[in-house]
Amino acid sequence: MNNTIFDFVGGTIGEWKVIKMATIKGDNLPEIPYINKISSSLIKNDEGIWTLKGIVSNLRYTEKAEKEQLVAIQEDLGRPLATQAAFIPLRKSAEWWNLAQDERRKIMEESSKHTQTGLKYLPAIARKLFHSRDIGEAFDFLTWFEYAPADEEAFEELLYALRKTEEWNYVDREVDIRLIKV
Repeated sequence: MNNTIFDFVGGTIGEWKVIKMATIKGDNLPEIPYINKISSSLIKNDEGIWTLKGIVSNLRYTEKAEKEQLVAIQEDLGRPLATQAAFIPLRKSAEWWNLAQDERRKIMEESSKHTQTGLKYLPAIARKLFHSRDIGEAFDFLTWFEYAPADEEAFEELLYALRKTEEWNYVDREVDIRLIKV
C-alpha cells in the first residue's frame, strides 16, 4: 500500500462481501452487499451506494517506544490467510476535539491504554487507520482490520476491550461492518 489516499466504496460489487452491518452509535450508513477498498485521490468519488475517503497519515498519539513496538510486530494488510475483515468508520465528539492534544493522549494511553491493548493482538490482527476529519468527511477515522477466521474471537476481545475505555465515551458515531474476502 504505497498510496496514502483510499476510497471505501460500499456498493453492489467489491472484493469484500458484507456479512454483518451494525450501527453502534449515531447515524447509520445505507446497507450495502460489498465494499471495495481502492487507491484514490482527493477528487470526490461518486461510485457505489456510498463512498468514504481516508488518508494514511502519521501516528499522532504514539511515542517513539510505542511506535518501535508496533513496527516490530505489526503485519501489513493483504495476508493470504486474513480472509475476514472489519471496516469501522467512527467519529468523535466535539468535546474530544476541544481537548488539547496532550489531554487526548493522556486519555488514550494513560487511561484507556489504546496502544498497549492493541499490541496484545498483534500480529494476528492487522490494522490500518485512515484519517478523514481533515478532509471534511463524515467520519473522523476509518479503521480497517484483517484477520484469519481462527482469530475472529481475538478480534471480538480487542473490540470489547477498546469499547469499554474512557476514550470510547467520546465516540458519537460508529458503524461496524464485517466482511469476508471474495
